[in-house]
Parts: sequence; C-alpha cells; structure tokens
Amino acid sequence: MANVVVVGAQWGDEGKGKIVDWLSERADVICRFQGGHNAGHTLVIDGEVFKLNALPSGVVRGGKLSVIGNGVVLDPWHLVNEIAKIREQGVEISPETLMIAENTPLILPFHGELDRARESQNSVAKIGTTGRGIGPAYEDKVGRRAIRVADLADAATLALRVDRALVHHNALRNGLGLEPIDRDGLIAALNAIAPQILEYAAPVWKVLTEKRKAGKRILFEGAQGSLLDIDFGTYPFVTSSNVIAGQAATGSGVGPGSIDFVLGIVKAYTTRVGEGPFPTELTDETGERLGQRGHEFGTVTGRKRRCGWFDAALVRQTCTVSGVNGIALTKLDVLDGFETLKICVGYELDGERLDYLPTASDRQARCVPVYEEMEGWSESTEGARSWADLPAAAIKYVRRVEELIECPVALLSTSPEREDTILVTDPFAD
Repeated sequence: MANVVVVGAQWGDEGKGKIVDWLSERADVICRFQGGHNAGHTLVIDGEVFKLNALPSGVVRGGKLSVIGNGVVLDPWHLVNEIAKIREQGVEISPETLMIAENTPLILPFHGELDRARESQNSVAKIGTTGRGIGPAYEDKVGRRAIRVADLADAATLALRVDRALVHHNALRNGLGLEPIDRDGLIAALNAIAPQILEYAAPVWKVLTEKRKAGKRILFEGAQGSLLDIDFGTYPFVTSSNVIAGQAATGSGVGPGSIDFVLGIVKAYTTRVGEGPFPTELTDETGERLGQRGHEFGTVTGRKRRCGWFDAALVRQTCTVSGVNGIALTKLDVLDGFETLKICVGYELDGERLDYLPTASDRQARCVPVYEEMEGWSESTEGARSWADLPAAAIKYVRRVEELIECPVALLSTSPEREDTILVTDPFAD
C-alpha cells in the first residue's frame, strides 16, 4: 500500500491540519515526524473546531493509530493537558490509539525559560520563536544531553540525565542572569508525569515496520513549512528541525524507500509569522484584505500573519528540495473578488534576474519580486467540490500555478470544511 508524506511548502500555516484530516480517513496510521508544540493545526469537523499542537491530526478520527515519532521534541506536561482537552471534546485517546517513540527527546521547563530569555535579550536580530523551548530542546538532543521518554522509566538513569543537562544549563543561566535549576524539584516533576507518558511509549520504528508489512497505509505528518527548515529555510529565521520530506524517514525510524508520495501543502497566496525575509509581503490595503479574508492569525501565538501574493519561485524551490509529487492548494476562496491577482515568478537582485531565492540573508533581503498579473474572478469559490463549480478565471489561476512551480495540483481546498475538497490525484493510489 502507498505511504504518504505531507509537508508544508511555504512558511507554515498552509492548512496541513485539514488536509491531513481529509487524508487520514484512508490511512491506518498517522505519524508526526518533527517539530514540537510550536506547530498549530486547526481541524473543523462537523462544525466543531479542534486545535492541536503536539498530537497528530489523526487522533480526532476513530479507528486510527496516531504516532509521535522520535524526530519530535515533546513537552510532556503540554501533551497531558492537550489530551485532556481533546477528551473533553469527546475524542477517546488510549495506548491503542496513540504511541510515542521511546527515543523522543523531552522539552523541559528550563528549555522554555532559556528560549524566552534569549529572545528578550537579543538586541541584534530576534528570530521570532514561540518561546516554548523547541530550539533549546533540539540543542540538547544534538549535544547528547537530552532526557528522552525511555529515561522516565528508570530513576537512576533519569537522575544521571538530569545532572548531565544541568551542568550545561546552569552555566548558561548564570550568564543570562537566571536562577539555577531546582534539581530535586525537576526530578520530582518528571517522576510525577512519567506514568502518564510511559503508558504510550513504544518502539515506534518496529511498530511502523510491522504495519507496513501488514499492508497498512501510513500518513507522515509534518509541522511548520519547508521555508522554515533548519537547512533549506530562510536561515536564521527558521525552526530548529528539518521540515522537508526526507525527515519523515529519520524522524520515525522507517527507510526512505517506505515513502511513496510526497504531498506539499500550498496556500493560494503567501503568509508568514514572525521575523525574516518575505519578498512578496504586502503592507498595504491588499495585504490587510488577504489577512482578514483568510483569518490569518497564528494558531499557537495568536500573532497576526504577514500576507502577500503567491510566490511561485519559492514554492518551486521547496517542491524540488522535498521531492514533492503533487500539491494540495488551499484557501483559493480567499482570492475571490480580487480584480487582478499577482504571482511572483522570480526576483531582481542588484540588476540580475534570479529564478530562486539565494541562500545569504543579506541577498534575500535585497530581492525584489518580479510579478506576472492575472485576471481575478468575482464569483465565489467557497465550498466548491468539483472543477465545474469553479469560475474559469480561478481554474486558469490554478493551472498557471502548476506550470510555474512545475508540480501538479493533487488536491484543491475551498474552505476549512474537509468535504470542500476537490480530488485530482489520489496520493494513496498504488
């Protein structure tokens, strides 16, 4: 059976939650493979809104196995609270429906404190983090001082891991003017939360292998967007993990040959939250209109998103790096009523024409978008469920996007409701 990876192909907030939920009906397993609870997915099911951060989007669908892979960094207290909130909405979560990889690193309270202290004291250039400790937790992972889910099962190992982490963090805190970490208090808090996490712990790599051999379909769910990738994003204004499709393999414990289809989620215009370059950003009335129509506020932070025209050069770049086989184009309805639409097809940089965004941040900042104009449409596309429901100008816009990004549209979303989706190519098709 085909296995599908879903990745955001812009700066996040592309509508991955709805698409993953739509696809999860055909999947048997839904696996988160990177990021932390800085990612926000909003699902609308039969009029009820579910807001997820740490949990895979598949948890709201009965009969599915949801998996948190080792590529994720996990705040155990946040997870327990999120599970409680979802249960209050009538969703059943148990070890039969949720598994956490035993080698998943934990986000601890001092990670968030360090994150916020750095951001508040950085007078050079703020990154625009959510302050939830994601970056410091990944730093500990690669620094080989992380506390992982499996460590919660043994008191002696846990104490050893805490002591190793505190040697590093207390030195950092001293330099930042923060109080030393309460070692005994931290160990007590971890011991208290441990039973609520360990009941979900499992050798995820082994479980996923067995599911594949049994012919089950696996949906790998990414968080954030490819332009926030630690290697290929607009560095340093990026997240702290690899976001592109290749991370699905290393972040869950399956081989790259297990991936059959990569679906890139792409908004019909462009948004980003926080700092960093944004060539097509609109700070005028048009940008405000896109934001209002698209309800562009961050799921996690509530921050107003920056809005701009669709950047085909950037999306072509991210589709190439992730090996995207098809895109899901979302929020087409937000463009309803615009007399003229613009698509960025490249950049001018110091008199030179570029068809990609350069790596150096100073060069990125000087890139001026080159636009192609298209006729808009006055009819509504909201709720369209077939090509016949779309205005001719809207279809022309979609086809032009396909040409410019050199990747076909597999799905077209016309509202937050999961049923308002036009299927062009089935990612799960064998």
